[in-house]
Order: sequence, then C-alpha cells, then structure tokens
Amino acid sequence: MSARAVFADRDGTLVEDTGFLRDPAHVALFSGVGAGVRRLGLAGWRVIVVTNQSGIARNLLSRMEYDAVERRIDELLAFEGARLDATYVCPHHESVTGPCDCRKPGTAHYRDAANRFGLDLPRCVWIGDRATDLVPATRFGGMGVLVRTGHGHAEEAGLPPEGHHVVDGFAEAVDLVLTT
Repeated sequence: MSARAVFADRDGTLVEDTGFLRDPAHVALFSGVGAGVRRLGLAGWRVIVVTNQSGIARNLLSRMEYDAVERRIDELLAFEGARLDATYVCPHHESVTGPCDCRKPGTAHYRDAANRFGLDLPRCVWIGDRATDLVPATRFGGMGVLVRTGHGHAEEAGLPPEGHHVVDGFAEAVDLVLTT
C-alpha cells in the first residue's frame, strides 16, 4: 500500500454546519473548498469524506434527505472542477443503535478506505473541526489538521499539541498538506 489520502470531515469542515443538514438548498461549501479538493486531486491525493450522521438513526433526517445533500455537495464541487473519491457515513447513534466502530473516532471507515484504495494510513491526513476527527491521525500515525471553521474555535483549546496542526480553514489545510 502506498497511496495517500486526505480524510475530511463534512459538516463544519467542508460545508457550513447547520445542524442535521437535510435540505440540498441549504448546502454551502466554505470558501476555497472546491479549489482545495481539486488541488489535492491534481497532486495525486485521494479525497475521502468520513461523516457522522446520527440524525439518521434518531429520525431527524431520512437517508433520502442525506443522499440528496451528498448529491448537492458533489454538484457544487463539480462546478469547481473537483470531486471526492468516496464518502463514508456512519448513520448510527449509540442511544438508538448501540456502539459501532464506524462512528468517529472509530476506525472502521478508514480501514475500509485503506483496503479499497490501497492507502498507507501513516501517510494520510485527517482534517476536521472537532478533536474526534483527528483521533485516527494519532491511532494510525498520520497528520491531523484542525480547522477553525465549524466547531474548530471551541475545540482548539482542548486539542493535544503533539502531532496536530491548527489552521483557519480547509484551503489553508490543503496548503499545509501540499507543502509538508
């Protein structure tokens, strides 16, 4: 395995976190996301979204609504010449479905992506707006990047200093990935 990937959180990292996003009309990419995803792809990086969507288990949004939002994200990225290689979603919530290993910071989706794409997980990067988005970077030995969008400002104070970077947004995270 030798391929590299950027694993990105969705809500608060790539798109504005409106809380249980169910309407495609409310999808808004953060500035620089489309260009950043395109730049990563051109540089040979896989770009994979891993997202927790507990609202599905808790009946706060349907799987059809979730899928419609994902299609809208793909459309907005395509308008900017960008595309995601894959999206992995955890639709569970332990209060409804019990614990699972696909809910971040669980590692099931990352291991599945590694097998599917031949990824070398220690060479991968995790980008998110919550400390839990970066836990796999520590577990697998990769780089974690906290963005200050979404919940990032609030999460920054509690982030362990070792092995993680903090930047203003996804575009700056891409700059860091491509220069490190």
